[in-house]
Amino acid sequence: MFPSRIASILALALFTAGQDVSIGAVDKAFCAAKIPENLTIVFKPTALLEVSLPQASGRPITLHAGIHVPLNDTTGPPTFHVVGNVGKGPFVVAAVDPDAASPFAQVRHFLGGNFFNHGGLLVNSTPVISDFVQPAPPAGSGAHRYTFLLFKQSPEFATQTLVNSTTAITGFNISQFASAVDLGKPIAGTFMLVALDA
Repeated sequence: MFPSRIASILALALFTAGQDVSIGAVDKAFCAAKIPENLTIVFKPTALLEVSLPQASGRPITLHAGIHVPLNDTTGPPTFHVVGNVGKGPFVVAAVDPDAASPFAQVRHFLGGNFFNHGGLLVNSTPVISDFVQPAPPAGSGAHRYTFLLFKQSPEFATQTLVNSTTAITGFNISQFASAVDLGKPIAGTFMLVALDA
């Protein structure tokens, strides 16, 4: 009984901290939110992506799939960790808002490559392509699903010219981009729900 009580307390502590602890739960949350369908991606995660947002005071907020985060707490920039046997890298991290006005386009909120796994912490060795852009859902649009995806980096990504630091963040499509630069399916992901604060 005592060991099970300790396990329950540890599970509660992990849940309270906000991070994802189950690949199956993340997969289920993505499916329930219709993210794979709306992004036209195949999402069968093999690892966990931890995304933490720094706060002006207090501990960072670490996302778990589907968490509601107040707009004021999303200034970023986020840090990324990976949990699972994914190797050293390199990896690509992308963040998109699939709830843009057009059903066929997303807003790109982050895109960076050359991330390497240093004991779980993902550190990029080159400047990112698109710096993190804080969520800005328009009034009356409800909560948007800000989605973070982790890909194994392809050789084609390093030479891609589709997106650079001056490319508009609107009109992006992560599925088309991933296909064009041969990223394959995302190996991990998470998402947060953010609405305009009342």
